[in-house]
Amino acid sequence: MASSTMGSGHSRGKRLLSAIDFGLKQDLFYPFIRKHTQFISKYQLQFLSSSANSYNDGSNGGTTPSDYVEDYVCNESDLQENEMKAFDMPDDSGKVLVIKQKGKITAIGSKCTHYGAPLIKGVLGDGHVRCPWHGACFNVTTGDIEDFPGLDSLPCFDVSVEDGRVKVKAHKDALKSSKIVKAMTSPCGKDSRTFVVIGGGAAGACAVETLRQEGFSGKIIMITSELALPYDRIKLSKMLDANIAKLQLREESFYKDHGIEVHTGKIVSSVNTTDKKVCLDDGSEISYSRLLVASGSRANTANQPGSELGNIFSLRTIADANSIFKVLNKESDVVIVGASFIGMEAAAYCVGKVKSVTVVGRGSVPFEPILGQEVGARIKQLFDEKGVKFCLGLDVSSFEGEDSVSRVKLSDGQVLPANVVILGIGAQPSTSFLLDSGIEMQRGAIVVNKFMESSISDVFVAGDAAYAPVFAANDRAASIGHWQLAHYHGRIAALNMVGKQTELKSVPFFWTMLFGTSVRYSGYGAGFDDIIITGDLAALSFIAHYCVGNEVVAVATVGSDPAAAKFAELLGLKKSLSKDDVKTNGSSWVNASLF
Repeated sequence: MASSTMGSGHSRGKRLLSAIDFGLKQDLFYPFIRKHTQFISKYQLQFLSSSANSYNDGSNGGTTPSDYVEDYVCNESDLQENEMKAFDMPDDSGKVLVIKQKGKITAIGSKCTHYGAPLIKGVLGDGHVRCPWHGACFNVTTGDIEDFPGLDSLPCFDVSVEDGRVKVKAHKDALKSSKIVKAMTSPCGKDSRTFVVIGGGAAGACAVETLRQEGFSGKIIMITSELALPYDRIKLSKMLDANIAKLQLREESFYKDHGIEVHTGKIVSSVNTTDKKVCLDDGSEISYSRLLVASGSRANTANQPGSELGNIFSLRTIADANSIFKVLNKESDVVIVGASFIGMEAAAYCVGKVKSVTVVGRGSVPFEPILGQEVGARIKQLFDEKGVKFCLGLDVSSFEGEDSVSRVKLSDGQVLPANVVILGIGAQPSTSFLLDSGIEMQRGAIVVNKFMESSISDVFVAGDAAYAPVFAANDRAASIGHWQLAHYHGRIAALNMVGKQTELKSVPFFWTMLFGTSVRYSGYGAGFDDIIITGDLAALSFIAHYCVGNEVVAVATVGSDPAAAKFAELLGLKKSLSKDDVKTNGSSWVNASLF
């Protein structure tokens, strides 16, 4: 029977057994298996080695034949180059995603590790598959997560080709969970280095994991002003009653197990970049070998008369969300100041739970600076139908009341009843503790290069605090507060901190969910001068193309998956889409080949 090199390699596996066992015991298994995967699959290693721990199959060390399923999923000829297909495995054990690219057939988990999107509905890029919902990318060979959101990788499965038929072998647990945590290096007392991460958001959380995954064995300290471990912050405005236990990205034991110290409730007052010390407001100091500033943003607050009154809330932290939820009731008149993502998501949450919801915004429609007038008007209609009131083209003149707010006076003189006010008026980089550090800054954000390095040696920056080159905008620098990009920044910064020089190459990708309608956005549309809309805006099935001159620089999509993911892949491959092409051919580019 003929078998490709993707097949057994059983005899080679036996000869490598002793070295593999040593590697496992010395925490060297990850680089070792990477070096030898062309000879032997990770599953055979598990069968052959009684001491084997799982690397990338999510098996938790299961080694008995009954822990696995295998099947001929298709003929080799059924897969074309640059094609992916999903197949059911036996016994209702789950699906695998099988990909053929560059002449090689591989199989990985079929669901995105972020929110479980079916990857078969995503986009196959160069060496990775991109999630259709939120843009996360996974390596088609290893399953490793390469762009975000999310922290977990996909399991990858054993593939062989026998007599022209493609066989996949998969661990049942891996099929069920469809996610794994990449192998991490253990801390070692012989490594005297200390890497400090300021910030416990997406960038910081991704960075500390990447450091361990990429072989850093020194001390890692993450400092966060919040009392909570890193959590899924973007859900707060959609779920004001959020429970921190359900939002945490990792359990406390995860950080302990991997030697990551997390100092919660600690406020950084300054950084001495000469002596390499982080100074806390309690007077203590932490020395660092290398520092990552991932301090995020702080929500803008109101400065109008009466802004000190009670029940006027910003919305940035879990504590903010819970405080708002505690004062909401069926008799609440809620005024939301700001008609962008935080404000509109909060409005969608509140309506139907309170007496009234009124959104005050400076633009003529919600989301106008980002999504434009037509798309903003259609979204406003969606909110109108749900009973949300709008006061647009206006600002707040003052907040009125005794101890707590009871009225909001607008710039046109009208007065709104309000016993709860939620502010969604933007944010600023949280970097005031660096004002005397000598670090170069731009409008409050820290200037970095393609490697996330600041102007000061051994100080790196990631996330909202970074004024970084934007790959999708020909490396024009900007400060972008996106959840996805913060994860990616954290990964790239960590890679460069451990000496693995890696440039920024991500395409910004963000989204919102409003009354069950998902809006996805990819690219960088700042300064757009025209919008071409294809599809049916009224039916909420459309693509809005944001143009600068004759170039489409970003898209917003509703009911048009995987268009946002496809556009991100176009930009990632340094390809372009012209306004003229969209005018002539509509959205046909979504179905065009990338290769």
